[in-house]
Amino acid sequence: MDLKSNHSAPVLTDSAPLSKSRLRGYRGLMLPYSPSGAPFSPNLLLSIPRRKTGVLDDVRSCGWLDAMKSSSPTHKKFAKDINHELSSPDPEVAYRTWLLKYPSALASFEQIANFAKGKRIALFLDYDGTLSPIVENPDNAFMSDDMRSIVKEVAKYFPTAIISGRSRDKVYEFVGLTELYYAGSHGMDIMCPVRQSVSDYDRNCIKSTDKQGNEVNLFQPAREFLPMIDKVYSSLVRITEDIKGATVENNKFCVSVHYRNVDQDNWKSVGERVQDVIKKYPSLRLTQGRKVLEIRPAINWDKGKALEFLLESLDLSNCDDVLPIYVGDDRTDEDAFKVLRERNCGYGIFVSKSPKESKAYYSLRDPAEVMEFLKSLVTWKKSSAL
Repeated sequence: MDLKSNHSAPVLTDSAPLSKSRLRGYRGLMLPYSPSGAPFSPNLLLSIPRRKTGVLDDVRSCGWLDAMKSSSPTHKKFAKDINHELSSPDPEVAYRTWLLKYPSALASFEQIANFAKGKRIALFLDYDGTLSPIVENPDNAFMSDDMRSIVKEVAKYFPTAIISGRSRDKVYEFVGLTELYYAGSHGMDIMCPVRQSVSDYDRNCIKSTDKQGNEVNLFQPAREFLPMIDKVYSSLVRITEDIKGATVENNKFCVSVHYRNVDQDNWKSVGERVQDVIKKYPSLRLTQGRKVLEIRPAINWDKGKALEFLLESLDLSNCDDVLPIYVGDDRTDEDAFKVLRERNCGYGIFVSKSPKESKAYYSLRDPAEVMEFLKSLVTWKKSSAL
């Protein structure tokens, strides 16, 4: 990535040292849906506390098999959740009802643009299901040339980052754009600009170079877990090899067990075998995404923390004139939506074809609508510059 990119604001370099005063957070971006903003913790980047070991997060809390089955909640269940009674089982009726709570970001674009006037937009995107369609084989989750073109275009006008559960190298292979920032492994592997002083989090940063040869920092708060993750990956490959359709993916700082192509009668076997492995590693935790079980280090770090870290790294965390927008489709993106909602500092946009509860404020139906939204941002920026 070219750290001297010509964005309208100097957001790609940071010569100021990290300090508590620079971690005060956003001040008073009064959005129409959330309470008054909360400041950033001055200890955000100073330490990465471990979660309570041995906890299997959402997979254990509601029963791992039930959690696996709940990847695609029924329209009837959602209707009950939002206290609506649908008069028709038609999915379109359910979706239109859902839009009352999560308006379309396309239909509401004028409202978003009006609020963004005079502000610098910072864009954060998930990859699978957001920039590319969900596919049966995760190795074939390619984004279209049209999507790549518009993402490249949008990065000319707004600092843009991809925050994915994939390994950082893997998501870069899919996207192939040097204009972006990349955070892999749910934010546990972030490439960010070099500061003149990184003393407060130097133990988690290492010097590296990007694809263009520029010096960058790699922020990897779970680096000590790499040998353990490799062992878990090997174990999971071995014990699931006889389950037809099961796929194990090494995402560097986390391991993903995909069961999208597994017969539902065998989901229980997948869950049992994953639990048999994870119980041997109390410093790891088990979470769930869209038809995937994920094993990751039990540290207090997620996509929400990664979002905050990137804003700080880009010198955008302490500004009244910044509007972060995060677009994602997975339950792991909820951590980022929650940060924006609770801190009253931006818009979360949830990508989904079916009604699901979310911390986001707006919605888009699929990657095709995401592309249209990104095109609208570019068109708006060009017209506002005239």
